[in-house]
Amino acid sequence: MVTGICTLTVKSEYEIPVYFDTGTDGGGWIVIQRRINGSTDFYRGWEEYKAGFGNLMGEFWLGNEYIHQLTASGNRELRVELEDEDGQKAFAHYSHFQVLSEEKGYQLNVSGYTGTAGDSLSYHDGMKFSTFDKDNDLRKGNCAIDYEGAWWYKSCVNSNLNGKYGRPTGAAWYFFNNIWEPMKRVEIKIR
Repeated sequence: MVTGICTLTVKSEYEIPVYFDTGTDGGGWIVIQRRINGSTDFYRGWEEYKAGFGNLMGEFWLGNEYIHQLTASGNRELRVELEDEDGQKAFAHYSHFQVLSEEKGYQLNVSGYTGTAGDSLSYHDGMKFSTFDKDNDLRKGNCAIDYEGAWWYKSCVNSNLNGKYGRPTGAAWYFFNNIWEPMKRVEIKIR
């Protein structure tokens, strides 16, 4: 797999460093999230998820504002790559992925699943992003607090890829094995 970091200009306004994957499934992927060892705490607030955090060579979240800008102009594909503690790998591909503006709560629009991991994201379609300090889920209480993460929670989860690393419901994708088990490695990418 060929990968690398370069600068991407978005809407002639933003220049952001991004991690490219040119070797997977025809290439052209921009990685928007990576979890590999739990070295970065993903239990963060709204502003940090808006701006992004972490290290492109390690674990990171690109930032909701950048993800919105990258998906605002049209249809994007999404690929979620997973590896469990036993080394079993799977992927989920979505033919349509978009994150709306902050004014719309960074709402998730996703559809068109294919893959080997099972569809654990369509349940969250149409939901606004939630963090411990901005509760946008449909459940009484706050799913981001209950599941120690930040995600497009509904009531609450079928997936929680920004949850606490190593916890049963953290960095989890339920339909991978039809049980709640933490993923050892996660990479989310768009093109």
